[in-house]
Amino acid sequence: MDEYQVPKGFLWGVATSANQVEGSWNEDGKGISIADCERFDPHQDLADYKSVNKMTTQQLKVALNDKTSKSWGKRHGVDFYHHFREDIKKLAELGITTFRTSIAWSRIFPNGDDEKPNEAGLKFYDDLFAELKKYHIQPIVTLSHYEMPLNLVLNYNAWYDKKVADMFVRFSKTVIDRYHDIVKYWIPINEIDSIIRHPYSSAGLVEDRFPNHNFEAVIYQAMHNQFIASAQIIKYIHKNYPDIKIGSMITATMVYPYNSDPANSLKARQVMRESYDFSDIQVRGYYPKSLLLRLKKKGIDLKITDSDKKLLKENTADFVAFSYYSSICTAVDTTGLKVTKANRTKGVYNKYLPTSQWGWQIDPVGLRIILLDLYDRYQKPLFILENGLGAKDELTSDGKVHDQYRIDYLKKHIEQMLISMQDDGVKILGYCIWGTTDMISASTTQMSKRYGLIYVDLDDEGNGSYKRYLKDSYYWYKDLLAHGNVIDKKFFD
Repeated sequence: MDEYQVPKGFLWGVATSANQVEGSWNEDGKGISIADCERFDPHQDLADYKSVNKMTTQQLKVALNDKTSKSWGKRHGVDFYHHFREDIKKLAELGITTFRTSIAWSRIFPNGDDEKPNEAGLKFYDDLFAELKKYHIQPIVTLSHYEMPLNLVLNYNAWYDKKVADMFVRFSKTVIDRYHDIVKYWIPINEIDSIIRHPYSSAGLVEDRFPNHNFEAVIYQAMHNQFIASAQIIKYIHKNYPDIKIGSMITATMVYPYNSDPANSLKARQVMRESYDFSDIQVRGYYPKSLLLRLKKKGIDLKITDSDKKLLKENTADFVAFSYYSSICTAVDTTGLKVTKANRTKGVYNKYLPTSQWGWQIDPVGLRIILLDLYDRYQKPLFILENGLGAKDELTSDGKVHDQYRIDYLKKHIEQMLISMQDDGVKILGYCIWGTTDMISASTTQMSKRYGLIYVDLDDEGNGSYKRYLKDSYYWYKDLLAHGNVIDKKFFD
């Protein structure tokens, strides 16, 4: 067969998040979020993700006292708040059928514990979803994507506090009730496993605010609260809006053994199991025994009630979504081995794969293996919600961006996905490129780490015109989508 058959109804799209693009951090009643407190520091080792994203109470105080936005990347974003009609029009001209974004919690409930929602914030999303509907683009909405209200950190115990979990459920019900007619796909928590790697941006957890606690135990209890809140939201949607689908989302990084040493193979399997623990809980409805045993060895005793177990078991996700960027190798003994990164996860360098400018190894076949793993494991539809390449793009004097490296990345990954559907029988709902326009990097708060199909004139310090320019990758994706449900294999040569 010389063609790839794309299933009818397959959703082709792009993805972003509110905190990375919207800006307007203090307009129309929006409250300050944890993302608004993340400042780009060119003197930090940006490869040390854990250090870059560790927050202290003192740093939060500095952020609160600084009312400027220029050097605070996520305060200004790429001004999607004022450019969304222009941006959506450009994206619609690609031929996309879906647009994944998030609703900023702090735009709807500025402090998180407010009695009533902020109507001005809701009005923005009314207008955004109306614009998407005008172009027949299906929104996919994430309810928590690294943007919780800062007040819930300073005056509560963030996600460690069950009251905060309840506030999140109230926020979620508010926007689900308002947008259920147009939004048919929802994700409660972005990359729900990420709380283990970066507890501040995922859950608002600041270590010095828990002086008499085992902070790792705090993280896992907050994780449990996220699972319970997600199950409550699944229950609410299934009861009230049965036509809506709600999914689990994890960070998928393919892990290989460094060599054929059985000990390294076992370690690779263990690392992958740890990643799948999080989707297991939301898709199978219970904590895997391996996770409970690991917690016991750490001396962590999660507070899980019988009603929690019942809630998880009876309210499972309809589909499995994930982000995929790269892969790593692992070894029991890493002495003398070169270490690389993969979406915030350290691993051993794989000599068979190229590496991005940020040290992430590019592995299209790894995406196909992840698809096989997840579909064989759960037998539920999958959704690739993030896949893309961060790179330093150059805007030419005539307003062009020749990002052939991004085209090569997308071409190879998308082809592996098509092969997986056609040859492996994997059911996939859709595919979203990360990102839409360029945006502020979640991991480093940089602008120069660009992912978008549309270039935005802005630098790491917040200088620029915010003018948009279409990249070569934009036109490549447009050509791909023009094929419809039948794509000639020669297109990927």
